[in-house]
Amino acid sequence: MQGKRCVVTGGGSGIGRASAQRFAAEGGQVLVVGRSAGNIDETVALIRAAGGIAEAMVADATAEADVKAVVDRCVAAFGGIDVFLANAGSPGTNASIFEQTVDEWNEVWRDNALSSMLAVKHAGQPMVAQKGGSIILVSSAASLRANAGAISYSASKAAVNSLAQTAANAFAGTGVRVNAILPGLVETKMTRKVFEYARERGKEGRIGHMVPLQRAGRPEEIAAMATFLASDDGSFVTGQLYAVDGGVSSTHPHGKIPV
Repeated sequence: MQGKRCVVTGGGSGIGRASAQRFAAEGGQVLVVGRSAGNIDETVALIRAAGGIAEAMVADATAEADVKAVVDRCVAAFGGIDVFLANAGSPGTNASIFEQTVDEWNEVWRDNALSSMLAVKHAGQPMVAQKGGSIILVSSAASLRANAGAISYSASKAAVNSLAQTAANAFAGTGVRVNAILPGLVETKMTRKVFEYARERGKEGRIGHMVPLQRAGRPEEIAAMATFLASDDGSFVTGQLYAVDGGVSSTHPHGKIPV
């Protein structure tokens, strides 16, 4: 990762923050992007306090002009772009499929699938020009099977998986790699209510009980995979979907999603 110029969206907390910190700790220069200045400024402060190089930028990962501006800012600040971790997203709701609205689906697909496409489109262009780069899309283990997340969320993340594979082939011969990480249950801002609810009920020990490793994951564990895919160690890897989920996608645990 030494000297690699990186963008991390959704970098204000959770997986995004952990990945930005790990990229910087491994020698990368990181542009931390998010919708909230306070959160991304905190991430940058943590990186700089540890001796790393980072800048912050407020932007909307679903707005094309913003994504282009993010890529342009990375190129201007660091001299190029080698890594784009597309981590922004939203979870949807567990409402009955009969109660879900077009507005909800549009929002979830915009936050998850469209944001990933914009990352590929705008980060890919300078990467092609420099003959190399790594685009990493954050999907979800919920994209693989039913009952692991809201229907709209799971469907949108399945689209992200397909984008990783199709984009990797679209970039054939350019040196640009595209892969997706599929996290399992990890405590982040998006999933915090699940963890807090379990703690309130005295059921914290049951969190992750259907996972072969019998626990939830940590943002740092997802960041480790992101760092591998971003680094030279992942130079022969593209078009792949990596489930980092404690093994839950190897089996068929059953949750409840209402009809």
